[in-house]
Amino acid sequence: MRTPARQSLALAIFAAVLAGCAAAPAPEPVTLPEPPIAGPDQPVLRDPSLTSRALMAHYANLQTQMLTQNLLRSDGGAADTPYTDTMLARNFAQIALATEYADNSDFSVYRQGASTLRRWQQPIRMNVLFSDTVPLAQRDQDRTSVAAFAGRLSRLTGVPIRQSDDNPNFHVLFLDEDDRRAAAPLIRALVPNISGATLRGIINLPRDQLCLVAGVFPPGQSGYAQAVVVIRAEHPSLIRAACIHEELAQGMGLANDSDTARPSIFNDSEEFALLTRHDGLLLRILYDPRLAAGMPPATAAPIAADIARDLIAAGAS
Repeated sequence: MRTPARQSLALAIFAAVLAGCAAAPAPEPVTLPEPPIAGPDQPVLRDPSLTSRALMAHYANLQTQMLTQNLLRSDGGAADTPYTDTMLARNFAQIALATEYADNSDFSVYRQGASTLRRWQQPIRMNVLFSDTVPLAQRDQDRTSVAAFAGRLSRLTGVPIRQSDDNPNFHVLFLDEDDRRAAAPLIRALVPNISGATLRGIINLPRDQLCLVAGVFPPGQSGYAQAVVVIRAEHPSLIRAACIHEELAQGMGLANDSDTARPSIFNDSEEFALLTRHDGLLLRILYDPRLAAGMPPATAAPIAADIARDLIAAGAS
């Protein structure tokens, strides 16, 4: 059975139309009500709807099925998943220098294409928001998980990442089905320049798409300005952790998936749930000073191959 993939996106959402380009159409007006998102200081709890409860049961059953198929592994790979520096460089090119969807898309049409190298060139201020159906204990656990993994990403990339509600530029939203469908005003407030198509893709997310990330770039640049991650609040623990790992890591610039990357979370087979040593090396390559945001694949790929060779030779982990 083909397991549903976590949708992984990196979309250039422009703040202004570039010179010489046709003006983009204005976003469609949104009349959906404000979603009842509770802040961390004064949470207001409510019971999940019947729709949300049905999804909880569905995803719990999905997690069980995947585990019985030896998917969602958390061992990071072992003797059964060897790789060489050549394989690592190939996987980097497929994952960091390619995209799954067109910029500003609604995620409905898969379109593989080449991409310039994209990464953060400024510190990340990360905040976490929840639907008010998420219990307080679960919120504490999610915040801890996000903060711990963000710390790991910071160590791997050298990008300063801190948890902050003061002008955040990396938003992690745990939304239930009802709140996600009503989240247009919230997401527009967080990411004012998000395209109408991208917003509709989030609102209309199909059931087999478990989570997603969208990256935002200033006009004509390849350094991230903002990112927004949406994770379904209905997920059980391991799928929840898998979404945190993949979407936050892809929000750093590893935007694509590859069917040949192994051991890796950037593979729609869902064999691995948590960031692997291989994936950590991909992040180290991406943020190596020998590379730069905006490099085209033809320039970046040979440099990445040299970095991969150096990392493997040095026994990097």
